[in-house]
Amino acid sequence: MKRISVLLATLIVSSFTHGVVAEEHSAANDSPRQKLLDGNQRYVAAKLSHPDQTHARLEELAQGQHPFAVILSCSDSRVPPEIVFDQGLGDLFVIRVAGNIVDNDALGSIEYAVEHLGVKYIMVLGHERCGAVDATVKGGHAPGHIASLVKAITPAVNQVKHEPGDLLDNAVRANVAMVVKKLQSTPPILKEEYEKKELVIEGARYDLDDGSVTMVPPRTEAVSSAHKKESK
Repeated sequence: MKRISVLLATLIVSSFTHGVVAEEHSAANDSPRQKLLDGNQRYVAAKLSHPDQTHARLEELAQGQHPFAVILSCSDSRVPPEIVFDQGLGDLFVIRVAGNIVDNDALGSIEYAVEHLGVKYIMVLGHERCGAVDATVKGGHAPGHIASLVKAITPAVNQVKHEPGDLLDNAVRANVAMVVKKLQSTPPILKEEYEKKELVIEGARYDLDDGSVTMVPPRTEAVSSAHKKESK
């Protein structure tokens, strides 16, 4: 009888633990980042599901929008976020500007999504062989208002000038990381929500050759310090 009681207790604990693990696993899979990456995997595999593109969805959205993520991406015609992440109407709040830079207008748009639409996840999406970053790397005269793009990207290029590897791709990644850091530290709305851990802000890079999206980690202080020493 004692053995049966112990066995039942073990089964109950095992069942409870399994349920907690399954719930945590489900929550991780349902995260905005994972939802985006899962959609990108479908895109890369040419198995698009085209979610939220029905007339019923259209009618639903007429009453209001509730996007699950903000995407700040480059304007490059080869990187449309809704397609590369296999998302539909009302799923993404997208801001697009060459070089995926952020100015006051872009900041206002992002703040609106966070403050009024309740978005809890922001992805800064750069891409391979970005023309705006390439123009900054090459230097020279930038005509018209293109100069403002170059000015915004220049600090990222300067960060990686003395680092090994491909300068352009290093600069693309550094630019993404720089914009992420700027969003995380911009008061009052984004900084406050980020510091309260109510808002996740991350960077990613799109590969033009195979269509895949990979996360871009933040640049460490060690890398920045090494660059400063080499630049002196």
